[in-house]
Amino acid sequence: MTLGEAQVGSTVTVQKIEGNGAYKRRIMDMGITKGTEIFIRKVAPLGDPVEITVRGYELSVRKNDASCVVVR
Repeated sequence: MTLGEAQVGSTVTVQKIEGNGAYKRRIMDMGITKGTEIFIRKVAPLGDPVEITVRGYELSVRKNDASCVVVR
């Protein structure tokens, strides 16, 4: 399952980040790293962006970026 597919109100754990070097690094710079717990706060009405809570702060990520984060 990817971050973009996770249900609103659930807490998930990052398993893997897919993508190439610079793209993967940008996601990791946001604090989304392997083993991090992420709470899915809400999704915009049209499905983009997804608002999450990671490491104690709120973050909005595009659906395209969320689809590269594999979660459990």
